[in-house]
Amino acid sequence: MNSTLQRVRFRAALFCWARLLPVLAYRRDLKSLFAQADPPDRKPYAGLPSAYIIKRVRRTAHLPWLMRDRQCLREGVLAYRFLKLAGFEPEVHFGVDRTSVAKERLSAHCWVVLNGSIVLNPPAPSMIEIPHTEDRQTEGLQTESRAH
Repeated sequence: MNSTLQRVRFRAALFCWARLLPVLAYRRDLKSLFAQADPPDRKPYAGLPSAYIIKRVRRTAHLPWLMRDRQCLREGVLAYRFLKLAGFEPEVHFGVDRTSVAKERLSAHCWVVLNGSIVLNPPAPSMIEIPHTEDRQTEGLQTESRAH
């Protein structure tokens, strides 16, 4: 595919997904949200560099219309989907701010890892990573929890 056409199609799809994401995330647990974001087994954006995809995700999601208090989740879901569509194998990690544990509401964060390196939204030193296993149930984790 022509790289210019491929980039135009990528940016249009990213724009649409960024606007649709608040609707998809509304009152949805993380497992079903990421099931929605998990793309089919096609790679229409193969050849696009991961740095370009991350840059475009940041730029597209930097002024959210909705989900203002969950920017890292917006960016994480978008980066996950579009990196997968480009043939990469990203991982999304979640953590909780240890200073918020004693507060009324937990402060959570997510970041994206590619090939063992954090590529989007590095966690603060006060974050405690929530271990992820394939067997763990995530139904109780609502996307309405506050993330920064």
